[in-house]
Amino acid sequence: MDLGIKGKRALVCASSKGLGLGCAEALAGAGCDLVMNARSADTLEAAAADIRSRFGVNVTAVAADITTDAGRTQVLEAAGQIDILVTNAGGPPPGMWSDWERDDFIAALDANMLTPIALMKACLPAMMERGWGRVVNITSQSVKAPIAVLGLSNAARTGLTGYVAGTARQVAPSGVTINNILPGIHATDRAVSLDTGVSEAQGISMEEAKAQRAATIPARRYGTREEFGATCAFLCSQHAGFIVGQNILLDGGATNATI
Repeated sequence: MDLGIKGKRALVCASSKGLGLGCAEALAGAGCDLVMNARSADTLEAAAADIRSRFGVNVTAVAADITTDAGRTQVLEAAGQIDILVTNAGGPPPGMWSDWERDDFIAALDANMLTPIALMKACLPAMMERGWGRVVNITSQSVKAPIAVLGLSNAARTGLTGYVAGTARQVAPSGVTINNILPGIHATDRAVSLDTGVSEAQGISMEEAKAQRAATIPARRYGTREEFGATCAFLCSQHAGFIVGQNILLDGGATNATI
């Protein structure tokens, strides 16, 4: 399917690996020029070079911490005029309710709620003026069904979801859509981190920890970055202009809900 976005310019945050990289690859495959961001310069440039080579699109790589004011300024100045914004940042560490103090919540809010909001505020006006734009926020399945050990993520990402619910409907008349993708477990470094925690806590191997988690997913496997990226690219396409303020689960059926 031709997504109709060849030549559009997309900013994809935290895109040197994992789900962000999957989104960058899929958008490049659709013909978008990219601004890729991550904190690690070496890993980012390697990913950018690979995408340039495979897809023949222009790629600007900006190594910066997108969760800081200085990092966002650096990325946005390098990005210039963008048509597509994909927000993404690593999730806060797991733990129990009794472990977290105010500073832990502030850090989670800064990374997973306030950073996407700041990026949207920076990019939406120009999109609205041009009459076209796409924003996709990578959040978590936990906004549909909370995950106890991910309370920091539950709180911050649900706050972002509430913000998007109202904002998406305010910008839609200008041809701009905002939607969220809610990943479950995918084969990324985040899954390795979570499985390592289970492995250490239960004294089992990583393979056993992964099998144990996969057994809780109706699809009986982890998702891939490629299928995640394909969903993101569709939401950014010319065909998705009537999808507004939605939360799209990509979790293999793990969230047990009728709606």
